[in-house]
Amino acid sequence: MPLSDFQPVIGLEVHAQQLTHTKIFCTCATSFGAAPNHNTCPVCLGMPGVLPVLNAKVVEFAIRTGLALGCTIKKTSVWSRKNYFYPDLPKGYQITQFDQPICEWGQLTIDTPEGEKVIRVRRIHMEEDAGKSVHDASAAESLVDLNRAGVPLLEIVSEPDLRGADEAVEYLKALRDVLVYLGVNDGNMEEGSLRCDVNVSVMRKGSTEYGQRVELKNINSFRFIKQATEYEISRQVDLLESGGKVEQETRLYDPNKGVTRSMRSKEEAHDYRYFPEPDLPPLHLTDAQIDEVAKSLPELPRAKVSRFTSQYGLPAYDAKILCAERPLADYFEAVAQHFKDYKRLSNWFLGELLRLLKEEGGSVTTLRFTTVQFANLLTAVEKGSISANAGKDVFGEMFRTGKDPEAIIAEKGLAQVSDTGAIEAVVDEVLAKNAGEVEKYKGGKKHIFGFFVGQVMRAMKGKGNPALVNELLKKKLGE
Repeated sequence: MPLSDFQPVIGLEVHAQQLTHTKIFCTCATSFGAAPNHNTCPVCLGMPGVLPVLNAKVVEFAIRTGLALGCTIKKTSVWSRKNYFYPDLPKGYQITQFDQPICEWGQLTIDTPEGEKVIRVRRIHMEEDAGKSVHDASAAESLVDLNRAGVPLLEIVSEPDLRGADEAVEYLKALRDVLVYLGVNDGNMEEGSLRCDVNVSVMRKGSTEYGQRVELKNINSFRFIKQATEYEISRQVDLLESGGKVEQETRLYDPNKGVTRSMRSKEEAHDYRYFPEPDLPPLHLTDAQIDEVAKSLPELPRAKVSRFTSQYGLPAYDAKILCAERPLADYFEAVAQHFKDYKRLSNWFLGELLRLLKEEGGSVTTLRFTTVQFANLLTAVEKGSISANAGKDVFGEMFRTGKDPEAIIAEKGLAQVSDTGAIEAVVDEVLAKNAGEVEKYKGGKKHIFGFFVGQVMRAMKGKGNPALVNELLKKKLGE
């Protein structure tokens, strides 16, 4: 039975590092890149006698995320200890939430080739991160860096509603966009601030019973999620087809070989001996606290894309790119207040602006020119004061220096000639010098019209208004 006769069933457990300045139960910094074991203290090192103190911002961010995903925010949630031993877990347990999380039963809509699809979110809970083990094979030793120990995480668990690797990637991208818009997470998978466990099983098409799931642990890029999931689906199908049995286990993805390999048998909840955290009381929330967070929620990516298509008349493709990052969308709207040709504005954003940001670095928040300067440049191009190509040169100079477009146009002598009399004189001169081509054109060889345009523009050193040049040439040639 081929792969196409099986249905993948996938659920994601996403670990999102909260964008707080300090850790979840102490005042140590959460900054990335510090010297090993620099951001530590007796609390996050698990020293005897210390007590955790909850970071209020962590709770606010959990509520924000839950509300954005349509979850029920539980007014009472409970902290638990998840007990296991590993060298980078200094206390020998992880403070998390188990049977009473802060958020339950939300959803996230994604786009698929068949249209929109709603993915259920089972739960969101707060927990602390473990440290990091660094394995040095050449020195035959393992080192432990506890800077991450105690960093606040949100674990966002979906239902097994995804039906393929592409849907899993689309879900994670959509979730990442929401978290970044909320200011809860920076979306940086390379630095480990957004990690994903993928639960994969397969069942024969037509069956209603899920197969045995396998967990793919700590995958940190969209590309690897797709590759790992596709490999695991194929591996499970081949195993079943050969008469084997899929075992419940945790596997790691090896991107160098493109395969998953067994890490350990999958633990069940009872293996961790969960019990209520004795040093932290249950967390109680009021309606007023939840309402206060709700008032601060921004417009979310999907709603913003919809509004951009309706309010600005943009294609969905343009709107999705513009709304992928909140600062870019905000900057577009700021420029749009001064320049009303929204599609032309979008073309400049998707073309010149994003190209320069990619090639020369920086971000929308660090641009040297103002929204008014940007709009003034586009107005100059629209009115024919300068050509489109000259406008791109001016824009590049604005990007690098922050100078006014008018000043750059004057300095570089880029102003476009729109004086009808001046252009007409050049047109007459070009036609007089090329009488033979004029006869050919009038004889039916219309394709040489571009030759005349080129000659006029060359004579005017590219400064002739293209629309007027074309208009006058057609008039002189009897069109």
